[in-house]
Amino acid sequence: MSVVGGERLGRPGTQVDLGSGAPVLPKDLTARSWIVADAESGDVLAAHNAHWRLPPASTMKMLFADTLLPKFPKSTEHKVVPSDLAGIGSGSSMVGIKEDETYTVHDLWLGVFLRSGNDAVHVLSAMNNGVDQTVKDMQAHATELQALDTNVVSPDGYDAKGQVSSAYDLTLFARSGLQKKDFREYCSTVRADFPGETKKNKKGKKSRESFEIQNTNRLLTGDSDISTYQGIAGVKNGNTTNAGATFTGVAERDGKVLLVTVMNPEKNEHNEVYKETARLFDWGFQAAGKIQPVGELVPPKGVDTTAQPGAKASGGTAEDDRASSKPVAAATDTRSGSSGIGIALAVAGGFVVLLAAGVFLVNRRWPLPDLMRRRR
Repeated sequence: MSVVGGERLGRPGTQVDLGSGAPVLPKDLTARSWIVADAESGDVLAAHNAHWRLPPASTMKMLFADTLLPKFPKSTEHKVVPSDLAGIGSGSSMVGIKEDETYTVHDLWLGVFLRSGNDAVHVLSAMNNGVDQTVKDMQAHATELQALDTNVVSPDGYDAKGQVSSAYDLTLFARSGLQKKDFREYCSTVRADFPGETKKNKKGKKSRESFEIQNTNRLLTGDSDISTYQGIAGVKNGNTTNAGATFTGVAERDGKVLLVTVMNPEKNEHNEVYKETARLFDWGFQAAGKIQPVGELVPPKGVDTTAQPGAKASGGTAEDDRASSKPVAAATDTRSGSSGIGIALAVAGGFVVLLAAGVFLVNRRWPLPDLMRRRR
């Protein structure tokens, strides 16, 4: 296995250094690979087969979003043509995009993040000069992030020969994506309205109604056998026949922000990937400050890591500074007339990494969405 992030991460099996008073790891973990990392410092608190190259399923969409989000303003409109939807894998998750209908980029990203819509991924890829170009762009971005376990074949994460990533790489994608305000907003949105199909009445008058879509991240929404995880703020889940269940999540508690990735639990129980993720989050928050890290999440290639926290990266604009420091609402509900279910707060002690003028700068203020509130 790769040793990016430290020699310990290249070893098979579980890697952890428990200090005095540190809690033991949960004993009922069945995932083939997992990782717990401090999102601010990049310290890897514990890992299991961190660099195993495994099918990622729709968690690959984190890399897709991190690569393409900056390319199109969210207000950009696109009319879907048949070729945009060509090549979507059989049995794919879909948000319900229709040919000859017009969608904004904002609509399409909601479809990607909430419903894991491969149709939305293919339309955005078409806007980016096609799937082949998008795959090349994603692979180049993965290389820049030092996600060297990743081989991109399909931008939506659909099972494809040779398509692999790792718990380590998926965590890098999440950490990079969460630097972007739009990424944070989309991945923390619980439900939203999505444009439906244009219809004509008997008099020939056209109308187009919307329908509700809900996030498929069960730590964000809850389910019959699992509660909403306190402090969860995203990011992306996946599930295919070849990959099994995969998930990367980010959560905050008492000013500490953790990233957890879990890949392919062997235990065949409903929502098992979320249950194991929740147990690892609980452990990580209890263990923080009581253990020695076993590795680190590396910065992108060729960047300067010597900048002091709190300093400004040269080349950044005032608008960039404002965008990075503004809070975003947790558990966002974007439906018309709804104010959502969270209060917008910046998480004290968080961080944001600004990639401006080649500087990897830790600004000790990451405006993660506020703690999740249990809905009534």
